[in-house]
Amino acid sequence: MSDRDPAGPTPTVSRVLPDGRLVELLHDPEKRATALAVGGPDGAGAVHDALDLAGGERLIPYAADNNLIATGCILLPSEVGVFTTQADLVSRIQAFLHRYVDLSPAFEAIAAHYVLLSWVHDAFSELPYLRLRGDYGTGKTRALIAIGSLCYKPFFASGASTVSPIFHVLDAFGGALVLDEADFRFSDATAPLSKILNNGNVAGLPVLRTMTNRHKELNPRAFRVFGPKLVAMRHSFGDRALESRFLTEETGQRPLRPDIPIQLPPELHLEARALRNSLLAWRFARRAMVRSDPSRQAPGVEPRLNQTALSLLSLMEDEGLRAQVHAELAREQARLNDERAASPEGGLVQVLVDLFADPARGRVAVSAVAEAFNRDNPGAPPVSARWVGGQLRDRLKLTTTKSNGVFVLPQSERARVEALARRYGVPLRRAV
Repeated sequence: MSDRDPAGPTPTVSRVLPDGRLVELLHDPEKRATALAVGGPDGAGAVHDALDLAGGERLIPYAADNNLIATGCILLPSEVGVFTTQADLVSRIQAFLHRYVDLSPAFEAIAAHYVLLSWVHDAFSELPYLRLRGDYGTGKTRALIAIGSLCYKPFFASGASTVSPIFHVLDAFGGALVLDEADFRFSDATAPLSKILNNGNVAGLPVLRTMTNRHKELNPRAFRVFGPKLVAMRHSFGDRALESRFLTEETGQRPLRPDIPIQLPPELHLEARALRNSLLAWRFARRAMVRSDPSRQAPGVEPRLNQTALSLLSLMEDEGLRAQVHAELAREQARLNDERAASPEGGLVQVLVDLFADPARGRVAVSAVAEAFNRDNPGAPPVSARWVGGQLRDRLKLTTTKSNGVFVLPQSERARVEALARRYGVPLRRAV
């Protein structure tokens, strides 16, 4: 990422050069100095005060007194560390997390690999998000600090933050957004921060924001928000599509381990910096080789969930851990199926399946659907054929036609009804 000044050097946070080399910003808080690290596929890194490119552009590091860097709002490596093997690096990350945070064993391993993913996320086109969900006092914020401090260029914010700087920081710095108390400010699909989460897991989907230039002319700007996201919240989002993007740890489900320190010690920050240094060396060595591995998809899970999780699964060398993630995705799939089946749309799909199951029925009257739906929901206020027709067309995207003065679903819609049944988890035959 860079803010290019045509009249002078380009302050730079990170850059992928045409020859495949990577440029990353370093910050040494003790020396209050920044520099640029340049590394290639051999994993070696060289440190520069400035870097001159073949086309004449001169890259310089962001200044050490930049408020985001100086205050620790964004964390960076201080040097190119030592990287041996991925397994050793994962083990070090897990040991760090285990020392300071009480996570379930499976989520601890998932979080360690999510840290890895954050450092090569730009090699993938889709990403999952990591979430801690629970009541106050259950360790959500601590987990965010511990996990987030190891991630790639983490930017720490809260749900009480104003939206504008979050858009600008993500666009300029990239990296991981670490968002605490995410459900205090927004809960539905229309809130500004929710748009960052809705667009930020797929590469190439910026968020457009209304801007004006110095002449007060309308000049909308596209803000890049793609990248890893770590979120802590008490509840769930109202947007079901957004919910499907998270791998979630429910906090407060068991007593706190007695070896967890009550307060985070100063050593955490030094250990986290040393790990970030090693992770930078890992990025230099592995970024060019990272690819999605379709063979690691979870069986029996809809494409959306697999697409979201495949980047994380592709980095997991442990087959047992991949199986645990597969099981988590299967549980999420079952939850979605139950939620869809219990919805009014799911009830309508069940009625349609039953009515189309009669071989003597060539078509299904909308009024018959309304009657059957009311019979299946005796305690609820009755619905009208007009309401049912609107749901069939608007929500289920089925085509109704008029025949002999009444609206019907023609036989040609049977295949689409069966496809909806699979999506809503509705059996094609009810149990007797």
